[in-house]
Amino acid sequence: MGLYEFFYRYFVEPIKYNQGYNVVNTLVYALILGVAVLLLYKMLKRMRVKVDERFFVALMPYIILGPLMRSMTDIGLLPRTYLTVSPGGYFVIAGFAIASLFAVWRHLGPDDRLYPIYRDFGWVLVAGLLFIMVINWDRVSVRWDYFKYFLPSLLVAESFIWLLSRKFELVRNNKILFYTHFYDATTTFVGIQFFGFWEQHVLARTLMNLFGTPAVMYLEKLVIITLVIYVLDRLMTDEDPELINFVKLTVFILGFGPGTRNLLITLLR
Repeated sequence: MGLYEFFYRYFVEPIKYNQGYNVVNTLVYALILGVAVLLLYKMLKRMRVKVDERFFVALMPYIILGPLMRSMTDIGLLPRTYLTVSPGGYFVIAGFAIASLFAVWRHLGPDDRLYPIYRDFGWVLVAGLLFIMVINWDRVSVRWDYFKYFLPSLLVAESFIWLLSRKFELVRNNKILFYTHFYDATTTFVGIQFFGFWEQHVLARTLMNLFGTPAVMYLEKLVIITLVIYVLDRLMTDEDPELINFVKLTVFILGFGPGTRNLLITLLR
């Protein structure tokens, strides 16, 4: 198998034929993500942009932009191309987020005004997509019965995290990450269990086939997030706190983004 055939089989065909992820592209995308996190962190340090609560709030519209664009693609309001489905769509959104930050920074420098202006520019982009959805609302229908499955499942899942947070300090200090990833697990569970969707990620798909239920997503999330947080909070205590914060921000995005995408593509059709 030549290089072109290898690339086409493992990277192009899964997108072209909506086959989901495989072991090869999953490992490559994970490597790209790891390198990107380190490079972006170094870029923020050179720009003297602090990874704190202000940055998190300013980044939220860009985090929402990804799942919104993907869901609009899946329901036919945006054309399905390599740049509007994952992972290409997330590269596009990341490009928008980085370019917007750099443009504002070039104008203001590391000034306190950078955060609200960067945030507002992101909300303008979100508003643009929402405008497209509104003017095409006659092409969209809503599964209102989705909430009778989603809300009870989410309540049970997040109550479990609340109970864990009362007993374990590691969970208590990182509740937002556990809550977010159990939200993601709930959207996956409801979409597959009650609405006939399927899992794209290779590890989760393997576990579901092994255990025979999408509820295994909760166990997968609990184990993986606990291990990641343990490494960050217990084994990397000598690292720059801002690097730890940036990695945790990435973990949040990896839960909130797919979870919101799952919610929207199941709710809307």
